[in-house]
Amino acid sequence: MEETELLIVGQGLAGTWLSFWLYKAGIPFKLIDQPGPGGASLRAAGLINPVTGRRMVTTWMIDELMPFASKAYQEVGKFLDEPVITETSLIDFFPNVQMLQAFQKRYAENPAYLLPGGNQEKFTEWFRYDLGWGSIQPCLLVNVEKLLAGWRNWLKKNNLIIESGFDFSDFRQDPEGVDYAGIHARYIVFCDGKSSVKNPYFGKLPFALNKGEGLLVEIKGLPATQSYKKGMSLVPYRENIFWLGSSYEWSFGDDLPSEKFRTGAENWLRGFLKLPYRVVEHFAALRPATLERRPFVGFHPAFPHIGMLNGMGTKGCSLAPYFARQLVDSLKGEGTINTLAVISRFEKILARPY
Repeated sequence: MEETELLIVGQGLAGTWLSFWLYKAGIPFKLIDQPGPGGASLRAAGLINPVTGRRMVTTWMIDELMPFASKAYQEVGKFLDEPVITETSLIDFFPNVQMLQAFQKRYAENPAYLLPGGNQEKFTEWFRYDLGWGSIQPCLLVNVEKLLAGWRNWLKKNNLIIESGFDFSDFRQDPEGVDYAGIHARYIVFCDGKSSVKNPYFGKLPFALNKGEGLLVEIKGLPATQSYKKGMSLVPYRENIFWLGSSYEWSFGDDLPSEKFRTGAENWLRGFLKLPYRVVEHFAALRPATLERRPFVGFHPAFPHIGMLNGMGTKGCSLAPYFARQLVDSLKGEGTINTLAVISRFEKILARPY
């Protein structure tokens, strides 16, 4: 039987970062992931925006997460010899008077990450807007597609990935660890996004899946030096291709693209954009969000060889590198996991599998 220290299930952002930090720490691992286009990470815009919501508040832990993410993505990009992150800004066109006032109020109270627009006519060549704009900066833009593909290629070259789905009927645990598909490991960590809702060890966690839809649109002539927002967002994705989105549906019947979203998104785009466009792709995915809007990080209180790194919702680009590193540091005995994220906070409801 093959021996390793840790098995990882899933190679989205969480699994990618966990395996990267394990490699850097010299901890042996094997990753299991079924190739496919359906994961939420693969559909992420990649924009790390430090400001959120109608009240323009800073996102949770952003002052710590932003510099960590910047350094981490630069490090993995250097390792892969493929840059995967750029610093950018988000041009926020105010869709109504309330959002304009919220921006002004927040800037007066705390100008961090905000900059009032200068020349209010600056973007009229490309967009229609009546109430002006402001800038959110700095933001970070991660090329998630390039990162996941580059890391997967490295895993393949080093025989560290098993390309298949995970089957719990082949899974066993013992006092020394876990067995799966001819591999014995001391630990297993599930980084498999929406699939963890049905995990027999973690199914009681307060997941709150939500459905997101978006479009990839070709827009020639629109500067890709920043992202744009007016209710919905346009984020540079590939050459002349912009990510348009996204929706947040808490009640849904399936995870398929809907005509309702596409019609609404194209109506929005035609009203906002002055340039011609072409829809390249319409996609949908389920995000592994949580009721508390905090991730699930660490090991099961009753099954200490079984862990999870999940529940990051729309913030995977900023949360995954940080909390994957915390998990690896805790394994090494060199740190602890943030008390607002650690799975042991659910010790009572995880007393036994369901």
